[in-house]
Amino acid sequence: MNQDTQAPWAHTHQFDAGSQAGERGTLIVLGITLTAMVIEIFSGLWFNSMALLADGWHMGSHALAIGLSAFAYIAARRFADDRRFAFGTWKIEVLAGFASALMLLVVALLMVVASVERMISPQPIRYQEAIAVAILGLIINIVCALILGRAHHHDHHHGHDYAPDDHDHDHEHGHQHHDLNLKAAYVHVLADAATSVLAIIALAGGWLFGWAWLDPMMGIVGAVLISIWARNLISQTGKVLLDREMDHPIVPRIRRAIAAAGSESGTEITDLHAWRVGKRAYAVTLTLVTRHPHLSAADVRSWLAGLGDVAHATIEIHRVAGETAAPRD
Repeated sequence: MNQDTQAPWAHTHQFDAGSQAGERGTLIVLGITLTAMVIEIFSGLWFNSMALLADGWHMGSHALAIGLSAFAYIAARRFADDRRFAFGTWKIEVLAGFASALMLLVVALLMVVASVERMISPQPIRYQEAIAVAILGLIINIVCALILGRAHHHDHHHGHDYAPDDHDHDHEHGHQHHDLNLKAAYVHVLADAATSVLAIIALAGGWLFGWAWLDPMMGIVGAVLISIWARNLISQTGKVLLDREMDHPIVPRIRRAIAAAGSESGTEITDLHAWRVGKRAYAVTLTLVTRHPHLSAADVRSWLAGLGDVAHATIEIHRVAGETAAPRD
């Protein structure tokens, strides 16, 4: 019996359907990245090229982050019916996104350290070989970005079927409905592509004009760019993991729905908590006071029925005579 037809006291805890497109996309990108890593490492050993070896091991760290995203999708799907997860397994994906963002910060820090070392102690650079490796890395990352971008588009398009009034949300909150695990993988690919572009510019400048300082300088620029992306991703995933969602438009929409439907019966909210349990799904707890002698939780759920984002509601009703209590947050 699915969630739409079963009795309200016998609901499922699968609040997010997951992302088949995201899982498939990250697995494909993982395969491409691992293949490129093996080719570059073996080529570096065969041709005695430190540039190829370095980029091959860099691809390994990249594969670790993409693999983490793929593992999160698989784990969330594998444990979807495990009742130990009180509000579903979606936050496994969010946790993976948070971990990936921390890995990006580590990469940025290592880039700064390596760039400063190069500024203090310049090393000879085999420009033509290094440019070829950077171009190869850029091509691989463009292909991976296209795959993940297509997966994101597929997920975003189909995800809107969940909430019929999703477009009523404030625009500044629209990003909150993104697949944060897929976004983390996408940001890793974009960060790698950006560093490849900066490396090509720096190496070309060094090769053509002798600007050896440009290579470490572009490394620092790339580290700053990656840090900005990582900070944004940490903010988004951390907000979900810490259940800091009371500024989301769903909260005033719940208040308006209760105020409109309960005005004649003197029904008011005295306590409200909302937290996300899926990309487009929220769980809420409501405490109400009412002068209505027969108001039930089923009635309140019917008032919230138009809010497609409310996937789970726990409702407590207190009946009072005369004036209702003043609402509190």
